[in-house]
Amino acid sequence: MATANHPVDTYPVHNVPLSRPFIWLAEGWEDLRHHRGASLAYGLLVYALGALILAYGRHPFFIAAVAVGFLLVGPVLTAGLCELSRCRDEGEVANFQSSLLSLNRARGSLLAVAETLALLAVIWFALSGALYLGLVGDLAPGLELTLWGDVARHLSTSQMIAYTGIGLVLAAIVFVLSVVTIPMIVERHVEASTAMHMSLRVTFQDFPAMLVWAALIAGLVVIGFLTGLLGMVVIFPLLGHATWRAYKELVD
Repeated sequence: MATANHPVDTYPVHNVPLSRPFIWLAEGWEDLRHHRGASLAYGLLVYALGALILAYGRHPFFIAAVAVGFLLVGPVLTAGLCELSRCRDEGEVANFQSSLLSLNRARGSLLAVAETLALLAVIWFALSGALYLGLVGDLAPGLELTLWGDVARHLSTSQMIAYTGIGLVLAAIVFVLSVVTIPMIVERHVEASTAMHMSLRVTFQDFPAMLVWAALIAGLVVIGFLTGLLGMVVIFPLLGHATWRAYKELVD
């Protein structure tokens, strides 16, 4: 199916109260319950990918590699969850397999989004590596020191703050570019550039509510990591469905 490339001004944006992100989560939970098996299947896929972080997460090289991999497949997984929510709204029967097959029509736009997000992750890795190289004289701590040890023991406080800070900037950029991007591609079949531009517009037009939404997402992801990523089996599909609910309320 061909993608549309209408100007973003074609789609009105609605401002919402600060409490609405909590409603999106509640509605996303109902979507998860409605498509329990398919939704949790997506969560299990994310957990499997996240297990790589637990296995090799003590070295920046592996953190960056997994981050790039996740940002490549993450939009596809989120799109599948949005498709499940769309089917529920339309009264259509859907399962895990049908939600994946239906993404074929949006593969070009989803791939473009994934490539953009992965490029941002590569930039984050390059900046972090350059920072460490400039301060220590090496690209990163040796594998023998950190693979089975703890990278924090080999980085100074300032280095850890800088490394984390660059990651937070990346996360903020990813959020701004993806607020409504994936569900808009799923429903309206727009090009990636149009959908990401729309996400920028939504973020800055309704900035207070987006801050609340970003804080909720960050908090839930932290909980997911604190549970050894097991929590992501539920948290990832919950956020995917809630992203659809946010989009349906924010974009006309």
